Formats: sequence, structure tokens, C-alpha cells
Amino acid sequence: MMKLKKYLKYVSGLALGPVLLYSGAQAQEDVKLDEVVISTTKNDQKQSQTGKVVTLIGQEVLSRSHGRNLTDLLNEQAGIVVSGASGNLGLNKSVFVRGASGAYAVILIDGVLVSSPVGNGSAFDLRMFSIDQIDHIEILKGGQSTIYGSDAVSGVINIITKKGKKAGNSVYGVGSYGSYESFKGTIGMSSQVKDFSYNIAYTQAKTNGISEAALPAGQETPFEKDGNKTAAVNANFSLQASKQLSINPFIRYSYGHYDFDANAFEDHLENNYKLKYFNGGVNTQYEHASGKVTFNYSYENASTDSQSQYGTSLSQGSTQVIDFYLNQGIGQHVKVLAGLDNRSTTFKLNAAVPPATNLFSTYGSVFLHDLGMFNLEVGGRYNKHKQYGENSTYNITPSIQLLRALKIYGTISTAFKAPTLENLFGEFGANLELKPETSRNYEAGINLSFVNDHYTLRLAGFKRDLRDAIVYGNIGFINQASQQAKGFEIEPAAKFGKFKVNGYYAYVDGTEFNYITNEVSDYLVRKAKHVFGLNAGLQLNEKLYISSAFKYNGKRKDGDFNAYAVVNLPAYQLLDFYAEYALLDKRLKVFADFKNIFKEKYTEFYGYSSMGFNMNAGISFNIR
Repeated sequence: MMKLKKYLKYVSGLALGPVLLYSGAQAQEDVKLDEVVISTTKNDQKQSQTGKVVTLIGQEVLSRSHGRNLTDLLNEQAGIVVSGASGNLGLNKSVFVRGASGAYAVILIDGVLVSSPVGNGSAFDLRMFSIDQIDHIEILKGGQSTIYGSDAVSGVINIITKKGKKAGNSVYGVGSYGSYESFKGTIGMSSQVKDFSYNIAYTQAKTNGISEAALPAGQETPFEKDGNKTAAVNANFSLQASKQLSINPFIRYSYGHYDFDANAFEDHLENNYKLKYFNGGVNTQYEHASGKVTFNYSYENASTDSQSQYGTSLSQGSTQVIDFYLNQGIGQHVKVLAGLDNRSTTFKLNAAVPPATNLFSTYGSVFLHDLGMFNLEVGGRYNKHKQYGENSTYNITPSIQLLRALKIYGTISTAFKAPTLENLFGEFGANLELKPETSRNYEAGINLSFVNDHYTLRLAGFKRDLRDAIVYGNIGFINQASQQAKGFEIEPAAKFGKFKVNGYYAYVDGTEFNYITNEVSDYLVRKAKHVFGLNAGLQLNEKLYISSAFKYNGKRKDGDFNAYAVVNLPAYQLLDFYAEYALLDKRLKVFADFKNIFKEKYTEFYGYSSMGFNMNAGISFNIR
């Protein structure tokens, strides 16, 4: 009977998906896909001109996601799994792109690199950025180190923030309240007066949460709840100094206080983690008749204060990034990209001279566009690192547009990840002899589009061979070949008037270093071989919109780190539902978001809790 009940839940999820909705990336935009310009390639290419696998999450999707967060949205994209997405709200979130861990994907905000100057992996903490401050998102999958250098092994996620685009003043905001006494509020203001514009927003959130650790079998006394408090400011300014020159400063600050437990199945009342993050800088662009010059400067400073059963841990670090590049058109079909990139990172320890590193790079690419049916990108990058020395990467990306309905594409590329300051100088297992992790990447696929983009289908296959991966061995950090991954993704989408639906299936398999058994295993830890989902939506009338998202996560292997044994985690499926109603000429919206409406009981991480049914509701407004 239990198996039958679970099967009925599963079938119901598949049935409800296309009848309800969630707005997925490609299926949601009415604009023709081949006219969409991708800025993340640093060449402002149309989607039809690039052979890279690109996913767009547009403003239409984001404006209908007020009850959700950034990790929820990314977790519904083909080939992307956000580790911890359905756990306690304060649980650290890590983005797995095509089977690689979060440290192998680069996060950009408005095209400028963001990372963590502290910690082992250097990955940017996605909990620190509110979805209410985002205009749209561009995702490039596959190795992108030729353009973005270190860490761009599995992909790049570019978060484009809201800007002051329209004349006059605008005040906007979002407020919601829901399960676990969770609250989130955003208030923002934007304006454009002649050649000057700005957008400033503040977001604050709080939740009592759930216990991060799961109850051991047989225990009835519940663990205490692990809550969190966060706050963030995002400010963008833009000055059009002349017809050719624009100057765009930005300031971001975020704070988080997170409670956490001791270990799997183990509660702890006092454990907490405090994070402060500041990011400021400027983007400057000068456009001339046949090209553009871009200068980006960014300064990041992060500090952490962690209290656990092992004691207190303090950490602070900073990173400065300079990225200067030229786009130059040569005739009608050729564009050249040439740039310089310098990254300096300092990590404060108990030392007279804080350890530091520097990574300097030069890079260039040639783009051949619309040569009949043919497009080609060829590029290379040279890197010089203060500790390990020199290395280089390249990419070759051809594509063929057969009529308008069919595009065939492929990529051969190399990528790398430099050792972090924690790897080189940290208090535990530091090793100054570490080399960069390197990978060779292959991908190929086709895009099909029919009836003016009302029906689309993308199929993409990939293979990634990662060498010299940095792992923690018996004597500290060492380089050890640890991962080979391969897989494919299928993404169909369709639009029927006011009804839109998109689906995805992602398969990934491979080998990697296993921290449980300290050996290379023939599977990927915590990554399911099979993941598929269905997102559908319907604009019932001018005021009412409803949506639904169904996702199936297949069987996975995880670790029991108390017994140092491998455990099997069963598959699970989740169905979410969203609805919004517009008032006052769409200047005011009332929304409600329901997650896990079938109350699925499942385990994402062994020994840790996952959420049951939960919901939140609220309002959003825009006053002009």
C-alpha cells in the first residue's frame, strides 16, 4: 500500500506539472531566441551565434518567483543541482553543475567575478543575494576558463542586477511570511534623471528554521531549531559621461548569522556561524565606432566567525580583481576579444606578514559570425601564478545554423582551478607545492526550434576529465587525479497561447575521489545519475497567474562519516505550486508559494533534515 501511495504521488506530480506551472528559462520569453544577446561571452553575441550551451532566466520568471530564493531557481535548471537546496534555510548551498562541486563554477554579478576570499573552495555564498534584486540570469555550461580564468571548470552563472532604467522615481518592495516563522522583506528605489541613474535595495530575512541534524532512529525528543538572520544592501549607479563613455560604480554588503548542528544525527545548541561580506567597485565602458573597451575593478572583503563544538574559528580575507578588455570588430563577420586579468588575494592568519597570492592572465578570442551557416570561436589564455608558476587554457567552439530550425554545435576546451590560500597557507594541511587542477572538456549538441520558437528542443552531451584535483590526503592537501564525468541533457519546451511548459532530463555519471573511503570511487558522491523535471504555467486572465514545478532526483550515494561507510539514499520527487493575483494595474501583487505539497519524506544528505510541506505568502509592489 505504501509503495502504491508513493507511486500515485509520483504520477500525480507528472500530471499536475503541465496543468499548473512554473516559468522555466527558455520557454518563458516571448522574444525570439535567436535575437537574445548574451553578455556573459564578453562579446555581446546573439544566442544563434554562439556554440556554447546557454540558459537564460528572464525577468518574467524572476518577477513570478517572489516566494522563492536564488538557489530554488537554479535548482530547477537542467544539469544543475544545488546541494542543500531543500534543507534548512541556513544550510550552506553549493551549486553542482554537470556533476562538479560548487568550487568549479564561477559566479559573476553584472559580469564581475565574485568569490569568497576565505575558506577552502573560494565559492561565492549564494545565500547572500536576494532574488528580489535580480533582473535576469545567464548561465554558460562547460569549461569557460579561457574567458573567466580559474574555477570556470563546469560553468559560469552571471547574475544581472536591477538597474534604474526608466525616467522618474520608482519605489518597489516585497514582503512575505511563512512556515517556520520565516520572514523576508525587500525595499528598493530606482531613478533615472537625464544621464544619471541608480538602483538601491535592502533585503532582510529571518527564520526559526528546522533542526539541521535529523533525529536518530528511536529518539522522540526533538532537536532544537537552527534559525538564521540575513541582511543585504545592493546599490548600482550609472553615469553616462558622454555618448561613448559610461561609468557604473557598485556597492554590496551582506551579513548572515546561521545556526548549525554538530554532525549528522547530532544536535548542538551553541553552534553558530557569522559572515560579513563587502564588495565594491566600478564598471567602465567606452564605445567607439567598431568596438568597445571595458574596465572592471572589484574589491571583496569577507570575514567569518564560527563557534562550534571544536571551539572558535575566525577568518578574514580580501580579493582585488582587475579585468580590462577590448572588443574590436573587423569587417562585418569578424570580432576580436583581447584582455588582461589580475587577481590578488590576501588571507589574514596569525602571522607577521599575511599570506597572499596573485594570478595574472592575458586572454584573447576570435569570433567568426554568420559566415553563411557557420560560426566559430577560438580563444586562448595564459596565466602566471605567484606560487605555482605558469599554465594556459584554450577553447574551440564551432556551430552551424541550418536554416532557422536547427543549430549544431560543439566545444573542445581546457579549464583550471588554482589552489586557494587555504590550500597553500591554511592552518591545516597547507601545501605550497600544489599545482592547479586542470580539465579537458568536450561537448556537442543540437538546438531545434519550430513555429516561431513556440516549440524548442535542446540536446547536449558532455565529457569532462579533471586531473590533479586538490584533495585532503593523509598528510594534508595534495594533487590527485579524481574526477571523470560524462552525461547529457534534454530540454524540450512549448508555448500554447497563455500556457507554457518546459521539461528537462539530465544524466551524469563518473568517478571521483571519495572522502569517505579515501580512494577513487566509480560513482559521484551526492550526485544522482538521473534528474528530471517539468515546469508549467498558465496566465488564466490578466490578473491571475499560476505555476507548478515538479522535480525527480534519482538514487545517490552519501557518506556516514561516523562509521566511514558509504550509504545509499533513495530517490525522491517534489512538487511545488505558485499563484499570484495582480491589483491596481499590476502595481500590486499578492502571491503564495507552496513547496513539497505532497509532504514527501526524503533524505538529501545522510543524517540531516529536509523540509516537509512549507509555504509562504506576501505582497509585492511597484510605485512610480
